[in-house]
Amino acid sequence: MSLTDFWLISAPGDKTCQQTFDKLNNVTSKPTNMSMNYKFNIPDLKVGTLDVLVGLSDELGKLDAYVEGVARKLAYYLGDVLEDVKDRLAENLTASGVDLTSYVTRFQWDLAKYPIKQPLKNIAEIISKQVTQMDSDLKTKSSAYNNLKGNLQSLERKATGSLLTRNLGDLVKKEDFITESEYLVTLIVVVPKASFQEWEAKYEKLADMVVPKSSRKITEDAEHGLFTVTLFQKVVDEYKLHARENRFTVRDFKYNEQALAAGKDELNKLAADKKRQYGPLVRWLKINFSEAFMAWIHVKALRVFVESVLRYGLPVNFQPMLLQPYKKSQRKLRENLAILYNHLDSNAGTATDSGYDIPGLMMNQQEYYAYVYYPININFWERI
Repeated sequence: MSLTDFWLISAPGDKTCQQTFDKLNNVTSKPTNMSMNYKFNIPDLKVGTLDVLVGLSDELGKLDAYVEGVARKLAYYLGDVLEDVKDRLAENLTASGVDLTSYVTRFQWDLAKYPIKQPLKNIAEIISKQVTQMDSDLKTKSSAYNNLKGNLQSLERKATGSLLTRNLGDLVKKEDFITESEYLVTLIVVVPKASFQEWEAKYEKLADMVVPKSSRKITEDAEHGLFTVTLFQKVVDEYKLHARENRFTVRDFKYNEQALAAGKDELNKLAADKKRQYGPLVRWLKINFSEAFMAWIHVKALRVFVESVLRYGLPVNFQPMLLQPYKKSQRKLRENLAILYNHLDSNAGTATDSGYDIPGLMMNQQEYYAYVYYPININFWERI
């Protein structure tokens, strides 16, 4: 069974709605069980006028897609923030403190958030405003956290990597430099490993006024070595030019103890900021995903209610039901439902359409069945 695919359907009530549910269970269990079935409880909502219902049907379709989209953005961003423990995303996605399957299969309308005495349009607007605010807050919070993370990664990259680009503050010491001379300056030069001997032979001759025997190797990595050389200030530009001609790279670096300390402080500060923001951001994402997911299922409930009233008429008498199809049973399940509900609309689609055995398939909007039908895919931990 695909644990994440559900079919939310409704059918007119028989003498009792329990009979409607019993008929479904009977049809979906022969010759073998095709689905797990649950009653989907929707309270007595205010019906309103036919014109309002027709307009609302279209609006709810757009709201459904929007709310699901925001819930997915929250889930995916939580996965990004979790980084090394991203594989635990699924267990972090809950609704009202329970796993998503439990929430959907035991759905109870939230009377406090969405008062049923309000017109349906008002309830839809409450959900729309609530989720639009989440979407806006997510943009603000993700932008701030991404900037912080990007700045930290940039500094971390500079603290490692090639000697041609990395921050040199951790590698050099004050004694490597002439710092208190009006005329002399110490340069830092990156030399390819294969050219160490060439450097030793040439560095004093790349310009006049180079201090003899002033070059020292500070460190090396797999590809380069880092050397100092001391010379007069006035020949620095000429020295850089001739160094470049010999594939020696003079790093633009001046030894400044305060600047180096500030650089280290900046890295530590950003790392601490990220660590400090991580916990509250994860909590915010989990809470708001839960809110968005619950709002989405309420939109599904509204859609089933509106569509059922439009299809089956008044007085309101229908049974909403949630089916969780077993693997490879979807085609047969469609066929059995088509037979069971054929009397509602003999021109409706049947299971002759292809593709029902593809797990996670989102039915296109043109698909029409004799019964009210909306798909629910609760897999929010994998991108679709």
